[in-house]
Amino acid sequence: MTAPYLAEKFEVSRRTIVRDIDALCMAGIPLVTEQGHNGGISIMDNYKIDKTLLSTSDMQAVLAGLRSLDSVSGTSRYAQLMEKLSSDASNVLSGDDHILIDLSSRYRESLSPKIELIHSAICTARTVAFTYFAPTGETSRVIEPYYLIFQWSSWYVWGWCTRRSDFRLFKLNRMVALRTEAHFEKRPVPPPDLSQQHVFPCGYEVKAVVQPQFEWRLVEEFGPESFVRQSDGSLLFTHGFTDKTAVITWIVSFGSGAQLLEPAQFRQEIQEFAEGIRQNYEPAG
Repeated sequence: MTAPYLAEKFEVSRRTIVRDIDALCMAGIPLVTEQGHNGGISIMDNYKIDKTLLSTSDMQAVLAGLRSLDSVSGTSRYAQLMEKLSSDASNVLSGDDHILIDLSSRYRESLSPKIELIHSAICTARTVAFTYFAPTGETSRVIEPYYLIFQWSSWYVWGWCTRRSDFRLFKLNRMVALRTEAHFEKRPVPPPDLSQQHVFPCGYEVKAVVQPQFEWRLVEEFGPESFVRQSDGSLLFTHGFTDKTAVITWIVSFGSGAQLLEPAQFRQEIQEFAEGIRQNYEPAG
């Protein structure tokens, strides 16, 4: 890395970067600087960081992360790695047991094999073929996988989609019949934009009146700032939704406990939606 790049990345001056490099060298980390084209700052080849440079809190953070990965891997490889890292610091390992992270969700039995297959494909540069189920329909996809991502309480894979000739984010729970295929040459990978505004863009601003017995749902799903308590105790809810289907299915999930105010044009469709459900449960004959 060059000093100007590091200065821009960490939003400091180049002089600060130079001072930090000196401080790291004094701490015993062998940094090497090379001038000219393709030059820059690097750590000496084959150098391994001494565990004594990690504080107790540092080790606890590392071990908590490793423990969480076994919850989705379907193996005990990370637990074994934890034993190696903590072999000289048993107090660190035992002192970290109060942090429990489970990344597997309810779909662990189907999720773990997918994560292992995709992770192996990333490491060996092999394409992954699968059937994908989306709101727009079922499609067959082949991707060059680059990143496994845990976000919004779900697992995703970021890769180059040969069908779309572009990078795409795929939700693992919607992927079935996964299999690895041909090797591929890795291409430059842009970091995925995981902002809520990009992945879940606001298509409709929703306003609804929700009965107070459902306050826990609003707090859990959107946060306490998503509604205002009115004088009669009801909750005036406002929030953005991505599409019409999301709006309708969400509001009807409250039964008679919520009423949509805006967008007003959806009110008729909600009535038709409810009528369709009523007809499905009419007595036969």
